[in-house]
Amino acid sequence: MTEQRYRFSSMTIGTCYYPEHWDESLWADDLRRMQEDGISVIRIGEFAWALFEPEEGVYSFDLFDRFLDLCEQTELKVIFGTVSATPPAWLTHKYPEVLNANMDGVLYRHGMRRHYNYNSPVYLEKCAAITLQLAQHFGKRPSIIGWQIDNELNCEMDRFYSEADSAAFRAFLKEKYGTLDALNAAWGTVFWSQTYTDWEQIFVPRPTLQNSPNPHLHLDYDRFVSESCIRFCGLQAEILRAHVNPGVFITTNGMFGRLDNHRMTRECLDVYTYDSYPNFAFGLNMAGRLDRLRDRWSSKKLTEVRSVCPHFGIMEQQSGAGSWTTRMENPTPRPGQMQLWALQSVAHGADFVSFFRWRTCTFGTEIYWHGLLNYDNRDNRRISELRSFAEKMKQLAPVCGADNEAAFAVVKDYDNVFDAGLDTWHGHVANQSEDAIFEVSQLTHTPFDFLYLQEDTAIEDLLRYKALIMPHACIMTKERADLLERYVRAGGVLVIGCRSAYKDIHGQCVMTPQPGLLQKLTATDIHDFTFTTPAEDVPFAVWDGRRMQTPLFNDVLTPLDGAKVLARYGSSYYAGEAALTENAVGEGRVLHLGSAFSTESARMILDYLGLTDPCASLISAPEDVELVVRRKDGRRWLFALNYQSTPMTVTLHSGMRSLFSGCVHEGEVTLPPYGVQVWEIAE
Repeated sequence: MTEQRYRFSSMTIGTCYYPEHWDESLWADDLRRMQEDGISVIRIGEFAWALFEPEEGVYSFDLFDRFLDLCEQTELKVIFGTVSATPPAWLTHKYPEVLNANMDGVLYRHGMRRHYNYNSPVYLEKCAAITLQLAQHFGKRPSIIGWQIDNELNCEMDRFYSEADSAAFRAFLKEKYGTLDALNAAWGTVFWSQTYTDWEQIFVPRPTLQNSPNPHLHLDYDRFVSESCIRFCGLQAEILRAHVNPGVFITTNGMFGRLDNHRMTRECLDVYTYDSYPNFAFGLNMAGRLDRLRDRWSSKKLTEVRSVCPHFGIMEQQSGAGSWTTRMENPTPRPGQMQLWALQSVAHGADFVSFFRWRTCTFGTEIYWHGLLNYDNRDNRRISELRSFAEKMKQLAPVCGADNEAAFAVVKDYDNVFDAGLDTWHGHVANQSEDAIFEVSQLTHTPFDFLYLQEDTAIEDLLRYKALIMPHACIMTKERADLLERYVRAGGVLVIGCRSAYKDIHGQCVMTPQPGLLQKLTATDIHDFTFTTPAEDVPFAVWDGRRMQTPLFNDVLTPLDGAKVLARYGSSYYAGEAALTENAVGEGRVLHLGSAFSTESARMILDYLGLTDPCASLISAPEDVELVVRRKDGRRWLFALNYQSTPMTVTLHSGMRSLFSGCVHEGEVTLPPYGVQVWEIAE
């Protein structure tokens, strides 16, 4: 795993500010109030292209020069955004080929943001030119400590259908396959007479009957979108590195789909930042799986971010209600929730937290995306929470740079992530299992990591974990199977689910017994499999006399030599057949679950492996409280977060010092509504 290039040296608070939105007479007072409230860093600039280049080739920097002068007088630091997220009207009018299009080829017109495509030669040229101008003009400014590339790459739209995209897609495929014969074989184009005889016949996905394009083309298209985005990010990063001050970091804010965020960070960035909006879980348009844990689902995203960059920042932390005039209708955070969510980010590895935004905008699409201040500019309860959070960040100073502890890891890779977004058989089981594993990890106080298999993943990265769960790696390669085998033989525990290893790297099904390349590890064979059906009873299996649901899809497992049956199906025509097996391999073992994971099966497997509640000797806590541990230089800190509107009581089994009060706590401790406590663990 590549070491990240930049880490925040202290716990830091920032905010997003748009000087172009406010009368200049407000600037000085805004900066003064920010400093008084604990803010030391401001993000600016990312949507201001029309101000920097009001006409093609005509540049103006006066407004931001004056603002940076003021920042340097007050010693506030700045993260400066490149402006490619919002091309100006003169550009999109003169060069409509820079615009993205929908699948029908209709262009997305000026008036929103991120309406460009990554592959227009004109847009790449114009982005390079304005980025160079910004870097040359502002690059040596002492107030600037970092640069943000674009804004939320692949947000709003992560599919691109312009003519430039089709041309770039052909170039991508020529480099990947070399010949049309190789491409036709990889895509199985003999099916339905889809064979290509000329590169010009190939396009990015276009409307098809029943919206069912060639799945192998679509898998490569998702890889192409990721490649295009990374190249676009790298173009700007290379320009910045040539002109900015040494030690200034380059970042972008995410994370979004159809993008290998790990590779982008590795190749283009110094540190990764995330935009955390837990309040989406309470929006009027949200329902279903979010109901049980609500804003705790943000911990899943933060865990994913930590896999990209272990010591990350939050570029946009929710402060107020988040809604546009056209969508999202989210409520105002309840008293205490803003601080809770900020500390949720810190608990999961963030050492920099920047609130979106300083003041709620009075015009435009985001007039309901509330910041720390309302339109009236008066102090309010969110400012009070900001001040409280600032005091806590000072007390959390020793935790800066600390690693997160994890009881196990969920293994992923981008080939399977992309495939699950395209293949409904894969996507349904993947979503079910990942949600079930996360829910159980939260309710049993069992933190985990995500571990993405990348080109630079080493056996040492896997051996950091006692157990790995790889729920549904439908696509499997020999290299990944060999890496997993080395891990198990060295003493690790691997758990897989149904629908594993039945596809090759192109998404084609392999003509070998399932689970394909993993069969040597599982010692199982699969002769029969099926989606479960509502026409029958709820599917279940029995393990040591206890029932566990086996939802969505059931592989009927046949154990081979050496494999032990742990659970058998209790329903349908395959009742009595193996549903969960265990096989010893070298110093380790492999568990094969024949279904998607349910909360029951996930909990029972984690219990069986002795992974649940690793802090049980330190603390007893109700399910409504999240527990997280960070460690550094032989010291450990325990975070307890109450997501409920009522007080929650935890019990400390030995004395631990609170970082917030300095007092030693033991026995029962009450967390107030939306309250957080952090203790140093006495070793």
